[in-house]
Order: sequence, then structure tokens, then C-alpha cells
Amino acid sequence: MTDIPELRIDADRLVARIEALGEIGAVLGPNGERGSSRLALTDDDRQGRDLVVTWMRDLGLRVEIDRIGNVFATREGSDPTLAPVMTGSHIDTVATGGRFDGNLGVIAGLEVIETLITHDVTTERGVTVAFFTDEEGARFPPDMLGSLVYVGGLGVEDALDVRAVDDGARLGDELERIGYAGPRPAPAAAFPHCFVELHIEQGPILEDAGVTIGVVTGVQGISWTELMISGRSAHAGTTPMRLRRDPMLVAAQITSFVRDLTGELGADQVGTVGRLDAHPNLVNVVPASVTLTVDLRNTDEEALQLAEERTREFVAAAAGDEVVEVSQRSLARFAPVEFDPSMVDAVERVARRLGHSTQRLPSGAGHDAQMLARVCPTAMIFTPSVEGLSHNIAELTHPADLAAGADVLLHVLLERAGA
Repeated sequence: MTDIPELRIDADRLVARIEALGEIGAVLGPNGERGSSRLALTDDDRQGRDLVVTWMRDLGLRVEIDRIGNVFATREGSDPTLAPVMTGSHIDTVATGGRFDGNLGVIAGLEVIETLITHDVTTERGVTVAFFTDEEGARFPPDMLGSLVYVGGLGVEDALDVRAVDDGARLGDELERIGYAGPRPAPAAAFPHCFVELHIEQGPILEDAGVTIGVVTGVQGISWTELMISGRSAHAGTTPMRLRRDPMLVAAQITSFVRDLTGELGADQVGTVGRLDAHPNLVNVVPASVTLTVDLRNTDEEALQLAEERTREFVAAAAGDEVVEVSQRSLARFAPVEFDPSMVDAVERVARRLGHSTQRLPSGAGHDAQMLARVCPTAMIFTPSVEGLSHNIAELTHPADLAAGADVLLHVLLERAGA
């Protein structure tokens, strides 16, 4: 048996599995980049799930699927009375996604378990690798839906009734259709001893600093709002400007305001108008209605609430000036999360012991780990993203960085599982 301190994952096997999964729903970029499109509960998602579950079963793991389609694979420990340690992430993607977002955390979890099996390492606690349903929220809002149900933050019946934003399909029906409506209760009857998620950074900070391992301290709060602006459709050539009730003008003003607000509130505040749909969407017609989304994020809850309030006030004023009506609905709202200090320290200590440079930073993106932090000690490990690209076909993390992150994950889990 290899000495525990010298234990390392198989980098070639890790990369090969990431590439194999990436071929399901493969999409090509303009310069030959290869990304992935596996929206949650589509046929491509089913194929991706089937492949990963096959790998799990090939390793002799106990595989369980819960009512919302979350999948858990466990290698038992020497003491079955102890709660297992858990790692994992998601394998669904956005429509034009890369091959590493989410997938790295799941495949690295499998690689950790295969490394333990190969080197005959016994752990006191079991080790579970999971992938959670609809983390991206790109098809069924909100994001992190599966992990939110798992921890009890969203009722399973409510989640099963969520409708897809693309075709109106019901989530529960799609789960049944692809064969992943499982019997395990959701929310879970018992939770893991701890949870550690390995993920690409999805931003430029680590690469810019020349750092290998990001030690994630927490996750920004997230506020997603959909605004539906109703005006009056009119001819673009015959309607005087002073007599228009133009929802597109208000949408443009909101977009500009969100950008200005981030500058006013400071560097920790970010904001995005990410989706805009006009009706009837014709070149020579003042739109009758415009629907847009506003994404606000901050590491500080009070600052996030201030940004939300300022945005509501501006929207009301702009609508009043143009004599249009605005209705809104919340698509997602999560408070900022701070990870367990001892878990954060463990990631940093292990990374440095393995010879890697480290930097502490918060996550600007949402992750399943922020949901697991509600029920058990939780931490995250970041690896660099080339040029900070993510949710992009050109998304890339170099193999050496993938392996470094997986090695840190391996040894943090070994510490917590009792090797």
C-alpha cells in the first residue's frame, strides 16, 4: 500500500473521464473549441448521467437516487455507524457551456475513490460522491435546485412542479421520462459528516495571481429577478416620441442603471441584465412588452438588500416616467454563505503541504456547496480558469491544475474520513 502522504490521483484517468463526459452534448466553438450542452433533464443529460452512474457501479459503489434525481455513490467505511464524508458537484451545463464547470468536482470525486481502491486504503468513514440535479438553473429555476431540495430548503413537491423556461415541461415529468426519479427520500433523512466541492474558479483571479489553489471562504449572496414591462405597441414611423409608451426604453434604462449601481456601491457589488425578450420583436414596431432579468450579487447581505431596494426604486420611477406597467417575480434569492472555518483551514493546510500556492477568496458564482453548508461543515477548492472563462465553450483548466485540485481534495477527504 502506498504511504498516505505520498498518495496522488491518476491525472491521465481524470482528464480522460472529463473528456469522455464532455463528448455527450458536445458543441464546437468558432475556433475549434469543444464545449458541452447538457441542459438539466434533457436526453443529453440522461446520457451523461448514465455514463457517470456506469463508472460508479464499475467501482462497486452503492448507488442511490433520490426523488429529485440527485445521485449518490458510496464506498463504505470500516465503521458503518459513522456518517460519510461527501464530495461532488453537478454534470448539467448551460446551453453553451464548457467541459469543466461542475464536471470536475464529480469526476474528481470518482477519481479519489478509485485511488483509494487501487491503493487499498481503508477509511473509517465512508466516502460519497454525488451529483446534484439542475445546479445551473438554466432550464428549471432556481439554480442549485437539486441540492436545495436535498437540504430541505425547497419542498420536493414544489420542485417537481417547476416548469422549464424553454418548453414549459414539468420537472417531475422530465425526471420520470429520463429514468431518474429515484426512491431515496428528499430532503435527506441524514446528512454527511462534511462536504468538500472541487470546482474551477470561473474567474480570472487565480490565473492573474499565478496561484494554483483557491481556498474558498464562502459564496456571494444572489438575487435573481425577472421584470415584465408592458407598454403600448405602435408604429415606429408614425408615432411621435412624446406619445410613446416604450417598454424597451425602460429596459435600456434599467440595464444602464444596474451597471452604474455596481460602480457606486463598490467592488464587491456585481450586477447583470442577462436576458432580454421583446414582443413583437420587429424592426419597425415599438414593442408591446419587454421581459428582462436582473442578477445582483454581493458578499454582504446588507449591501445586497440595499442594491435590491435601489433597483426597485429606479424601476418604479422609470416606469412612471414612460407610463408603462412593471410586474416582477423572484427567480432565486440566496443569502451570502460563509464556509466552516476549520474546513477552510484544512484546505489551505493540505494544499500548502502538497507544495501548492494558495489564495483565500470568496466565490462569485453559486454552487451546491452553499446549500450543503446549511447542514454540515463545508468547504470548496478552486483551480484556475484560463482567462477566467466559464459558461463558455472555450472554458479551460490545464491538466496540471486539475490534478493539483484533485490531490488536495483527496487528502482533505482522507483527513476527514479517517484514513
